[in-house]
Amino acid sequence: MSTAAVQPASSTRTQVAIVGGGPAGLMLSHLLHLANIDSVVVDNRAAETIETTHRAGILERDSVRLLVDSGVDRVLRDGHRHEGIDLRFGGVSHRIDFEGLVGASCWLYPQTDVFIDLHARRTADGGDLRYGIGETEVVDVEHSPRIRYADADGVHHEIVADLVIGSDGSRSICRDLVPHPTRYFREYPFAWFGILTESAPSAPELIYTRSERGFALVSQRTESVQRLYFQCEPTEDPSAWSDDRIWAELQARLAGEDGFRLNEGPVIERTVLPFRSFVQTPMRHGRLLLAGDAAHTVPPTGAKGLNLALADVRVLAETIERAVNKKDDAALDTYTERALARVWKAQHFSYWMTSMLHRLEGASDFDEQRQLGELASIVGSQAGSTYLAEGYTGWPQR
Repeated sequence: MSTAAVQPASSTRTQVAIVGGGPAGLMLSHLLHLANIDSVVVDNRAAETIETTHRAGILERDSVRLLVDSGVDRVLRDGHRHEGIDLRFGGVSHRIDFEGLVGASCWLYPQTDVFIDLHARRTADGGDLRYGIGETEVVDVEHSPRIRYADADGVHHEIVADLVIGSDGSRSICRDLVPHPTRYFREYPFAWFGILTESAPSAPELIYTRSERGFALVSQRTESVQRLYFQCEPTEDPSAWSDDRIWAELQARLAGEDGFRLNEGPVIERTVLPFRSFVQTPMRHGRLLLAGDAAHTVPPTGAKGLNLALADVRVLAETIERAVNKKDDAALDTYTERALARVWKAQHFSYWMTSMLHRLEGASDFDEQRQLGELASIVGSQAGSTYLAEGYTGWPQR
């Protein structure tokens, strides 16, 4: 039954209602709080569920700066600063020195930790955060946005806002409220088989590997837990893979003349991650604005997903501050163009990294050699390496 047919037990008035309480929604709420703008955050997941859902995370330079400048700085203490990555192909590793090339680093810091930090900060600041809700509806976004929902006890409530933000992820209910959008898709014919393993890091920084058997990525979660990935079919059943089979496949993809081997341990989590590129435009309709995965998704190869969401939020916070505090509604008209300028650069970078490192089924000998030639061109050219370093660490925000 629609919540519209139920008289709400309470009605809350706020300036900005945010649907989706992940890192993007919480960061926006935090930035608005610093600008003295009220917000309410709602999410159908429990906060504990988000905290315990393992998600990888590479933060660009400006994503870290956004956290630190807003007073959320644990990343500097507990994050792992990476000054480069290795591109490995033909059994040999080639370092891309971010600091030497562009004077920037990135940070290995899981999305769950970003959520934990922002949730703790908003809670300490008295933020209105409503997790574990259901039956969520967003209505009247053209002129007078309202959110209707039921709490954990089945009691119905309403939030009335000046603006509503859809930061509710790739299964967004908000994106469908934009009439006649243009949507761009790309499906990829492979996926990543991801594992968490209790073992020491195999390398100090990430290793992106292209082998004859397909792509592999070496990363880490903590000092005692590694996160590793290898290319697989989208239909792969992770439960069909034993620990021994997983390690044999990963070791084969990383093998080379330098004798490199991964540190092995028990596999504590395994999952298959499909690949998809998606962009929806416009990202604003009436009093509704979209952010993060609600408006766009990228393949994980370029480590752009969370960073794009945080870049959206930075622009969105500036836009909302102009619209609310300076009574300049025309600012809302600029949001889509500003956000999408970065989104499409990230789409290209993610596609480029993906196509350069993954093996395509049915690829010809020419395709294989061309791909190796592209990788050799990148590592053998300062200009090519600089392009990768600039894209990976993030383009300066404007």
